[in-house]
Amino acid sequence: MANADPGRDYSDEDAAMSQASAPMEENGAHPSPGSSKQNGNAMSHVDRYGFIGGSQYTDPDDERRLPSDILRKRELKWLEMFENWEKWMSKRFKKIKERCRKGIPPSLRSRAWQYLCGSKFLMENNKGRFENYLQQSGDPKWMDDIKKDLHRQFPLHVMFTSKDGYGQEDLFKILKAYTIHNPKDGYCQAQAPIAAVLLMHMPAEQAFWCLVSICEKYLPGYFSPGLEAVQVDGDVLFGLVKRTSPAIYKHLKKQDVIPILYMTEWFMCVFTRTLPWSSVLRVWDVFFCEGVKVLFRVGLVLVRITLGEPGTLSKCPSLYETLEALRRLPLQLLEEEGLIQETLRLNINERDMEKEHQKQVQRRRAKEKAKDASRSKSKTRKT
Repeated sequence: MANADPGRDYSDEDAAMSQASAPMEENGAHPSPGSSKQNGNAMSHVDRYGFIGGSQYTDPDDERRLPSDILRKRELKWLEMFENWEKWMSKRFKKIKERCRKGIPPSLRSRAWQYLCGSKFLMENNKGRFENYLQQSGDPKWMDDIKKDLHRQFPLHVMFTSKDGYGQEDLFKILKAYTIHNPKDGYCQAQAPIAAVLLMHMPAEQAFWCLVSICEKYLPGYFSPGLEAVQVDGDVLFGLVKRTSPAIYKHLKKQDVIPILYMTEWFMCVFTRTLPWSSVLRVWDVFFCEGVKVLFRVGLVLVRITLGEPGTLSKCPSLYETLEALRRLPLQLLEEEGLIQETLRLNINERDMEKEHQKQVQRRRAKEKAKDASRSKSKTRKT
């Protein structure tokens, strides 16, 4: 079995099930979400991100678009940065960060992500390795797990609707290659949606090296057996909730709503299963630039938006209602620009996060030490 199952897209599966049970059109086909009738037939509408329905579908009438002149200016600025990337990274990183927070132009997002995470360098210095991985058979256990998960990744996106389509085929290649690249960790289901998002923006080999960078540089230990790194970061998030939203912290503490119950999918899947799609991409722009602290900032905002409104906590009298609220986020409040601005307004900096991380690591070590001492004492009594 794979390590965890936060990669399953229940919302998309629910949408697909709902679609399957919907009344059929005259031609025997089910109307897809976001479709209209033309000459008596259902015509699918594909949004600009490639979705034909489900929770990720973006209605063109609702989306926020930059004026074309502003977009062109931003594109030119990014192209200028690409020409002297190392210089910008070493001497003007603050400006790069500022431009990532504004949003990377869609036409340059793929290239920018690769530059930001260093995968371009990885690929250039490992020529032929990806193809070599693909020629190997791989561990049958991991191959079976990957194949079982392929159809679950964004089934209402044009790349992944078909079982034998190029999207699922490339997704298999990337995930298989990673198990050979890192046989110790193998495959974790949460890697699949991350790899799928990368494939929406770039070819398979480029997506693979981006995945390597995310797993090894941004989220080390997240996809290892036991998920210890995720558990530690859950405790860190809880500690930061205590600082930023004391009333919510007390509520969660009283009901024993431990972080691993609600933040696992958020962090491990980098919010691909959580936010409106335009917001997912904006979060990824900042994540690739600033790293894991972005996950904490977004997580804190989601907790505050969900449980911070007056009267909300009283509507969540038990663990069940609280978890339901955290799992069914108010998407209308998670629009991309507002979400990013909320993360920047938080009164939490990187030093605060680091202190909390050290505190939680020491706390876990003390617990483990106490357990070891207890086990040792128990063994002594038995002998």
